[in-house]
Amino acid sequence: MVSVQDAFSILKNNLPAPQEIEYSLLQARKHVLAQTLLSPINMPPFRQSAMDGFALCLHDALVYEIIGEIKAGDTHQVVLLPGQAIKIFTGAAVPDTAQAVIQIEKVSVNENQLVLEEAVQAGTNVRPIGEQIATAELALEKGTLLNAAAIGFLAGLGFTSVKVFQKPRVGILVTGNELVKPGSPLEYGKVYESNGIMLESALNEAYFEAVNLYEVNDNYENTRNKLQEAFLENDVVLVSGGISVGDYDFVAAALKELEVETLFYKVNQKPGKPLFAGKLKDKMVFALPGNPAAALTCFYVYVLPTLSILSGKATNYNQAKSIAIAHDYKVHNTRSQFLKSHIINGEAIILSHQASSMLNSFSVANGLVFVPNGSYELKQGDSVDVYLL
Repeated sequence: MVSVQDAFSILKNNLPAPQEIEYSLLQARKHVLAQTLLSPINMPPFRQSAMDGFALCLHDALVYEIIGEIKAGDTHQVVLLPGQAIKIFTGAAVPDTAQAVIQIEKVSVNENQLVLEEAVQAGTNVRPIGEQIATAELALEKGTLLNAAAIGFLAGLGFTSVKVFQKPRVGILVTGNELVKPGSPLEYGKVYESNGIMLESALNEAYFEAVNLYEVNDNYENTRNKLQEAFLENDVVLVSGGISVGDYDFVAAALKELEVETLFYKVNQKPGKPLFAGKLKDKMVFALPGNPAAALTCFYVYVLPTLSILSGKATNYNQAKSIAIAHDYKVHNTRSQFLKSHIINGEAIILSHQASSMLNSFSVANGLVFVPNGSYELKQGDSVDVYLL
């Protein structure tokens, strides 16, 4: 059995390198950029109007002659003489012979005569060439997580595709004779299967959407075959249940036959002690406890950071934040604990229903308070480590 910190170190030292792939911009959403990008153009690429109004070739008077209009997208170049103006719309190219744009609310128009309310300074409401970014300047650095704004920014620079770190494909194998699908009649001795949809939902919330779900009964040969299938089709395999030492827990033996290297088995923590981590060549496997709260705890603490690192994110396993506890709390446990908690107003409240089988309190939790093993008392206001969900 290993400590939580030892488990973190073992995983960190055994992860395969992230893989690169080229995606279209839309496919690249929520992926990490695998290359540093320089701008191929100036943005804006021409002097651009920031307002609807009139482009002016400045002179000493407030009266101008209107000679036409320019819409956004017009490509013709207009030459203005001093004292001339042209109607212009936001985003349109400002003629080289215009020094300023006055917004339409600050003028009056009488046929082809324009009268300004006040004098205008050169450069007013004109976006200069390269104001946002100039040719060959840094656009985005390698390691940037591409959100909607980044996608739009790159599209505006003319990019159609980029190299990103590929997200792992994740397989979820659910084991157990006691499980039935929600919506089916619930016979005596059976429970509804919830871990599969729970883990898939947690993956989707973190933008891991290449997920395959497998189910298997408590049979050794079937378990081995399903695991083999999952390894062929995925980069990371999560197993729900079947990892303990009961007569009908076949996962450990099946993994051994498939020549999976054991990284660790059992962590000195509660919930989630019977956690298994292993690898098969460049593929990772986590055998999670069957109890739902224990499985979800292990997912957030170990699996999600693993997936993030494999996706190219610069993250660590120990992502705990120091937060004050809102009340006294007695600790008396030989195992470290991850306690479902609610963080509000900068304080952590430890919730009830902490059993490894219970999801009701997990459904309203937004953090896991980590308390090291031992016998001691936490006082209100003491700092505790919290893994934010």
